[in-house]
Amino acid sequence: MVIKDYYKILGFDSCKVSAEEIKVAYRELAKKYHPDVNKNNTKAEARFKDISEAYNTLSDIKQRRKYDRIWRYYIGRKIKQEQKNKDAKIKDFIKLFFGEGKEEYRDIKSKEQPEKGENIYTEITASLTEAFYGGIKEIKFKTVDNGSKVIKVKIPAGIRNNEKIRLINQGKPGKNGGKNGDLLIKIKIKNMANLRLDGINLHTDLPISPWESALSTQVKINGLDEEITIDIPKGIQSGETIVIPEKGYKNGKGGRGDLIAHIKIMIPQDVNEEEIKLFKKLKEISSFNPRKLKIS
Repeated sequence: MVIKDYYKILGFDSCKVSAEEIKVAYRELAKKYHPDVNKNNTKAEARFKDISEAYNTLSDIKQRRKYDRIWRYYIGRKIKQEQKNKDAKIKDFIKLFFGEGKEEYRDIKSKEQPEKGENIYTEITASLTEAFYGGIKEIKFKTVDNGSKVIKVKIPAGIRNNEKIRLINQGKPGKNGGKNGDLLIKIKIKNMANLRLDGINLHTDLPISPWESALSTQVKINGLDEEITIDIPKGIQSGETIVIPEKGYKNGKGGRGDLIAHIKIMIPQDVNEEEIKLFKKLKEISSFNPRKLKIS
């Protein structure tokens, strides 16, 4: 029975990895082996299929649980047995040249076993426009020898809030010839003064005057990448929303979410004598009583 090692395909040595690490590894490998980047490359195409297959299985909780049982039985046991055989050969070699000395065996074994360095976790803030269009950010941090290191991080266009970017081999140094750990960077997207991000939708507050609400009008608002004209319907109320399709954040599939405008009817605080007369006249001729309205 041939079982594909999905963990190895995604670059892991065991099944003890988090869902977030799986997601980050998939994103990096998918970019590297995507058919659009490797045209007419059958090996890259096959690799991409394996990566996608591995991710589809391991990203689903139920499928991963079933696969892990199979992995531990067929692959995990084999890895453990191979390690035992390797340790036995080293032990026999030590016995041959050094006798039964346990300390010598332990010292040489520790030198023989490469250990991967620890991962480093950090986070950086990106503005909404930086996250939408993509860009380059710099991270400066201290090294183990108290020096400093600057790393440039490429933020992909349309990255999600709290998504992680994985920089391979940029973590702590490995031991005994082992690989360096990775640097995992969480991206925190900062809202703009007039725009708030919620998933792939953008939200904005839209203040209007009482007469604009009563008579209907057109207003212009600033979206993320353009100025948008909105029709305000007659009789709209505070708290209602107007949805502008496909003017939100990128959805990762070539489309966009929605821009949602929250209506806020604003009452003028400073009024002149003429305006006071008009308000008094409106009071006299209008039969409107908001307290008799049914509020749902």
